[in-house]
Amino acid sequence: MTITITEAAATHVRNFLQNRGSGLGIRLGVRTSGCSGMAYVLEFADESEADDQIFEQHGVKVLVDPKSLLYLDGTELDYTREGLNEGFKFNNPNVKDSCGCGESFNV
Repeated sequence: MTITITEAAATHVRNFLQNRGSGLGIRLGVRTSGCSGMAYVLEFADESEADDQIFEQHGVKVLVDPKSLLYLDGTELDYTREGLNEGFKFNNPNVKDSCGCGESFNV
């Protein structure tokens, strides 16, 4: 099982962590939400849990709990700019369907 992060996403995470002044990395997970069933959760991680899987690329650690990893295996975290919008993009090969607003998905 694996999670990858692009150089663009890693740069933004490193900048956020530097501005914040602390942090081990970022935590990527899923929660039940939205019209399609699940939503991504992305937050700062100050410490790791005993059962976390830790993936490191481009100097950034991505921590994922085992339950979320079942839905996120193979996901690439990217940072994109499209017109006036910019933000993190989850390229998840497990997604079967997503809602029209792009906030939730199902596998």
